Formats: sequence, structure tokens, C-alpha cells
Amino acid sequence: MDREVILSCACGQVALRITGRHIVSVECCCTSCRAAGDILGALPMAKPPVDDKGATRYVMQRKDHVKLLRGGEQLREFRLAPDSKTRRVVAVCCNTPILAEFQGGHWFSLYGSIWPVGTLPPLELRTMCGDLPAGTQLPNDVTNARTHTFKFYAQLFAAWVGMGFRAPRFDVVKGALNVPR
Repeated sequence: MDREVILSCACGQVALRITGRHIVSVECCCTSCRAAGDILGALPMAKPPVDDKGATRYVMQRKDHVKLLRGGEQLREFRLAPDSKTRRVVAVCCNTPILAEFQGGHWFSLYGSIWPVGTLPPLELRTMCGDLPAGTQLPNDVTNARTHTFKFYAQLFAAWVGMGFRAPRFDVVKGALNVPR
């Protein structure tokens, strides 16, 4: 995708502009994405981010290709544990998960549900499938990798090279999301 796309939360109060080609379009099946998805999906008005096979849809995008257009005051972070290196950012106006960010990372994993119809890049890889419960059946439409593949890491590294080895900060989040545990 080499075009511009405007992404927004369900109610439209938060919007992001995405430019440039994405890094990779994935479904993550890891334990932490499923656990966080269960919690975030149970919030009032929230659309569950985890599908029936235990996958969370993401489009991984360079941070320098993502710009907040409006709604920063609505953004809160959620971590599974206080020392978690991954934070999920949620628009509290409508409890829409917006992105996941790995501490120190140069990319965002943008939730697939915030992409307008017809703009979500095609699925390229299912990753961390080894974390799914035994017996989980996955379609054979893309690679179902047990962990992250070499190609996955190579795509992340190539994006980092393209960014001059920078990892921009995203300092617009206004505190933590309070959720029952």
C-alpha cells in the first residue's frame, strides 16, 4: 500500500493518517494478544479484537508513516502487567483498540478493525501459532508460523534501516486505561 489512508476509532473522535507501504499484514495468535484482546473486547461498546480462531489482525506500519490527526486526549494505554514491554492504545471515547506498540520499537501494530472497508492490506502471515491451544484449526491461506519467521524479522529490520535506525516516540497517550481484571 503506497497511498494515504485515514484510520479512525468506531465513533470517529480519534483519527490517524497512514502513509507509505506497510511492513507486513499479519494475524497474531500469541498468548498476550489473546489475553489483552479478551480484556479489551469486554469493555462497553468494544468490538472484540480477537477472532474465533484466536487471532488478532494487525497491519504493521513504520512509526514515521503514522500521524495522529485528532483525538489524542481520548487515547489511553493498557498493559497486561506494569512491566510489560507491549502497550495497547485504546480510544476511550468508544473503547476501540487502535494500536499495539512494543517498547523501543520503530513500528506500530495497527488493529485491523480500524481500517476502512476496502483498505485493509491482504493478510500475509499468521504468526505465533504455536501459542494456540492444541487442536486449533487454522486455514491454509497464508503461512501459519509457530513463532516469528526470519522473513518477519527481516521485514522489520528493513523498515528500521529505512528509518535511519530511529524509533520515534508516541507521546500523545493521556494515561492508563482502567479495566477490571
